Amino acid sequence: MDIPTGFLPMLAPKLSPHAPAAQWKVTALGGGHGLSASLQALRRLDTDLTAIVTVADDGGSSGTLRDEFGVLPPGDLRMALAALCDDTEWGRTWADVMQHRFASRPESARTLDRHALGNLLIVALWEMLQDPVEGLRWAGSLLGARGRVLPVSTTPLTIHGTVLSQSADGALSSRAVVGQVELARAAQKGRVTEIGLDPAGAPGTPEALEAIMEADWNVLGPGSWFTSVLPHLLLPDVRRALEQSKAKTLVTMNLTTDTSETLELDAADHLDLIRRYAPQLRVDAVLADPTSVEDVSRFREAAHRLGARVFFDRVGQRDGQPIHDPLRLAAAYRDVISSF
Repeated sequence: MDIPTGFLPMLAPKLSPHAPAAQWKVTALGGGHGLSASLQALRRLDTDLTAIVTVADDGGSSGTLRDEFGVLPPGDLRMALAALCDDTEWGRTWADVMQHRFASRPESARTLDRHALGNLLIVALWEMLQDPVEGLRWAGSLLGARGRVLPVSTTPLTIHGTVLSQSADGALSSRAVVGQVELARAAQKGRVTEIGLDPAGAPGTPEALEAIMEADWNVLGPGSWFTSVLPHLLLPDVRRALEQSKAKTLVTMNLTTDTSETLELDAADHLDLIRRYAPQLRVDAVLADPTSVEDVSRFREAAHRLGARVFFDRVGQRDGQPIHDPLRLAAAYRDVISSF
């Protein structure tokens, strides 16, 4: 089913046809709350911004819709769209609408309980248009998003991994884990030693590959390292595009390394994982909050192995929560980009 083209002017972002070109073309790769943080910062700069989003989620509302309708998991895509809404009344309202979750009555069948409205909207557009990229374009136009959102692949992906754990008597054992939710849960009781995607050779979305190749900057992270950041490097098409692009690459570190996925990894280990899964990828800059780096010398050495300069800046919230502050992160991004 086609959406009437007569509605296009109503949904199109209110931009002047003679608006000047953005200063930088930027792609941000990731998923979940980490990608949301980078997008909220980058949209405040003079950028032509594209979000490239992982599609391996299999939990919650996203997992249910993925299973029932055979679609991409919409949750991380929804969060990226909400993050690109501006700070006008229109933008704030639509961001809240996209993130709104239904709360069913306890005595009901609870078929919509905890479903995010934005997930349902995105799936509706996909069903009508039969095109994931076009559906997201329409959703972005409705929201007035300051950038576009693309899935890293139009093939739903399944992440799998190997987790090493130690029993009460000290014996070590490893087990294979399938699914993003199961991997995150298993990582709380062990160490992730290997990850992969199924299908391993899934093609990257052509528009995403084009955006990576044409960018001035490709930004990886912050986010859950094994389930949001590294999966982009596991897809051959995407890894190759990042390696061959003339764009500079910026890695944004998390504000803490003691997440459930990375309990035994320090900041330098995070960088070494990028080198492990994409040994040919040159990283130009690494941005970190000084409070997140345990061993500065070791961290600089890991960055040097990637070919990167290290930039330290306070990018967390002032109350000390391990959450990126959009304004501080935007200022740090501007300083990093401007220094090249």
